[in-house]
Amino acid sequence: MHYHRLKLKRVRGFILWAILLCAFISCDSLFKKESNRVAIARVGEAYLYKEDLAVLKFSNLSKEDSLSVINNFINNWAYKQLLLSKAKINLPEEKVRVFEELVSDYRTDLYTGAYKEALVLKSQDTTISDIQLSEFYDREKENFKLKERIVQLRFVELPVKYLDKELVSSKLRSFKEADRTYLDSVSIQFKKMNFNDSLWVGLSRVMEEIRPLTADNQGRYLKKSQFFELQDSLGVYLAKINDILEINDIAPLSYIKPTIKQLLLNRRKLNYMKTLEMDILDEAIKDKEFEVYE
Repeated sequence: MHYHRLKLKRVRGFILWAILLCAFISCDSLFKKESNRVAIARVGEAYLYKEDLAVLKFSNLSKEDSLSVINNFINNWAYKQLLLSKAKINLPEEKVRVFEELVSDYRTDLYTGAYKEALVLKSQDTTISDIQLSEFYDREKENFKLKERIVQLRFVELPVKYLDKELVSSKLRSFKEADRTYLDSVSIQFKKMNFNDSLWVGLSRVMEEIRPLTADNQGRYLKKSQFFELQDSLGVYLAKINDILEINDIAPLSYIKPTIKQLLLNRRKLNYMKTLEMDILDEAIKDKEFEVYE
């Protein structure tokens, strides 16, 4: 806890220094700008300044069209200001009060949210070791059941009139070192390929890559150790299934490793946020910045 407080003080000190510096600069520039700002419209106490027109785009517009864009912008701004003024006068006081509270809450959430994210980014360790991943997986694996079939396979997509289809098919089936070397040497002729048959891929992704494979026929072709050939008007697809897991089977660690890593990072972030909240409150109480009256 003491370490967290020291770290928190350093971070808060840095951010406070930056805010004060920005405030000093902005205040200094404010006094300089106020006399130089050119107002182009007014509604009550609200002013529209020339620099507010910077958001407008005038590329390839004539002078007349540019003036029309400016006039529309000014009129829209005035309409919103007048409507806002009338709304505050004519809406029930209770509704106006509720809206003001919502605006205040939103403003607070924006500032505090940005501040907390800055602290997290500066302070949180995003490293998750393989041991941590494995331990979490072993404890929680029953919660990681598959929602779709996943497949390990190697495949190639050939042009429809590819001359050496049978040779490629034979090499893809055997897939010894010499076969892999040959396939690599002619791979520039393939329209698509995947030789990493230890990688688990979701069925939906497989069907995207092998277009003739559909939800209706996938049961016929996607079987462990099976080789198949499919064809459509765009290409010939040769594939060898290494392994397959079914819906409700426990997902292998390699397949859900990114998911587990994100879960662990989210938990770490939540724990950090809780510690941060307690540290801020404790420090404020200690420095008599925060008191609760009976």
